[in-house]
Amino acid sequence: MKTRITELFGIEHPIIQGGMHFVGLAEMAAAVSNAGGLGIITGLTQRTPELLSKEIARCREMTDKPFGVNLTFLPSITPPDYPGYVKAIIDGGVKAVETAGNNPQKWLPALKEAGIKVIHKCTSVRHSLKAEAIGCDAVSVDGFECGGHPGEDDVPNWILLPRAAEELKIPFVASGGVANGKQLAAALCLGAEGVNMGTRFIATKEAPVHENVKQAILAASELDTRLVMRPLRNTERVLNNAAVERLLEKEKALGANLKFEDIIAEVGGVYPRIMQEGEMDAGAWSCGMVVGLIHDIPTCKDLVDGIMAEAEAIIRKRLPAFL
Repeated sequence: MKTRITELFGIEHPIIQGGMHFVGLAEMAAAVSNAGGLGIITGLTQRTPELLSKEIARCREMTDKPFGVNLTFLPSITPPDYPGYVKAIIDGGVKAVETAGNNPQKWLPALKEAGIKVIHKCTSVRHSLKAEAIGCDAVSVDGFECGGHPGEDDVPNWILLPRAAEELKIPFVASGGVANGKQLAAALCLGAEGVNMGTRFIATKEAPVHENVKQAILAASELDTRLVMRPLRNTERVLNNAAVERLLEKEKALGANLKFEDIIAEVGGVYPRIMQEGEMDAGAWSCGMVVGLIHDIPTCKDLVDGIMAEAEAIIRKRLPAFL
């Protein structure tokens, strides 16, 4: 299957693995890239640019296919060493970067000069148009059903994707709620040129997370995610657990007086305990409604091959049969 996304990133299949904290390690990125998609190392999971350089080198030992790095720009009193991370990406010969969070404009000249293609994650059409205007090569359009931060507009992909298709000239992928070939085919019909999957890739054999995390995904339904931090306008979709219930009780009790410090125990530094140690009630962790469509833990290759076979069968056989 050829789309502008496969051409842009030099990949076989229009499937991108989204950046995920303490999931997007070299093992994950290499497995997705070897399966024909675009694997992504999560930059800020590596505590320093030097560690990111080592992770890029480690990934290159596992695959000779294209892979990328996610770099999320967050407001912070003491921001990460973004210049150092950008230099590590460039020096590592990476040719694809997924940016997220704040506007990446100031970092684009250096990335572009190095021949790096940039896809920016957006939760609205207006942000997608801004990404296009500043020179991003593509956007990942992130619907309300996604795991992680869906923005504050609450627009699901059934509306967001065709709206993006009406407005954008650069290619975009559907992000949020994707797990199978039916959805890839649907995304293509709605104007996208590929898909971005996060939660679905956590439930794979190669995902470098504790088995408890994978089993929690298998056990969950589409009704088991919750939205937290809405009062702080930093909404995050997470899988429900005891810590999330405590967090929501605090939000309810404190109302407009809620401060980030009030919920730090449920959201601060919890990812290593969850993803690596398997402490499933340690805190809130990003997870999409797509858990309702995840019923197995395949290899990345089997997952990607199955998605592509299903999508192609729908496009070649089912859709023409209606004409």
